Amino acid sequence: MRIFKEQQRFTQLWLIILVAISTLVPLGIVLGTYYKDSKSMSIIELVSIISVVILAAGIIFLFKLTSRIDEKGIHYKFFPFHWTNKSIVWGDINKAYVRSYSPIGEYGGWGLRGGKLFSKANGKAINVSEDIGIQLELKNGKKLLIGTQKKHEAESVLNTYKLKINTNG
Repeated sequence: MRIFKEQQRFTQLWLIILVAISTLVPLGIVLGTYYKDSKSMSIIELVSIISVVILAAGIIFLFKLTSRIDEKGIHYKFFPFHWTNKSIVWGDINKAYVRSYSPIGEYGGWGLRGGKLFSKANGKAINVSEDIGIQLELKNGKKLLIGTQKKHEAESVLNTYKLKINTNG
């Protein structure tokens, strides 16, 4: 029995810089306003605004994509959208393979993606970085792409369970 496990978070340098800038600008404006006229807001309001800005900016770093491939199927969870694992059993999968993709071109970016604004032919994607994913084509016609940063490990484990896909579980 082979098992593939992976946990991913939003840790890209460009994202950290973007979040830092988008936090510092409003904080600078609020603090500048307060220092120019300390009567414009109370200390409680100032601390509340600063707290909300920092919490809002930092919430993206709570997001976590967990994936697992085992003898039962493929399991994933994208916290905080999923509080429990979502499972797709081998018998429900028509094809499973690792592929390169264009996160912005095919799905509109990273995160929990797909739907009305993008091609339904691509299905949905759950990803946090890079451009490699585990593509699932389900027997019900739906597609799901789960991002991975462990291309070779994922390919190896999927090859182990190929027979389960071809024999309906």
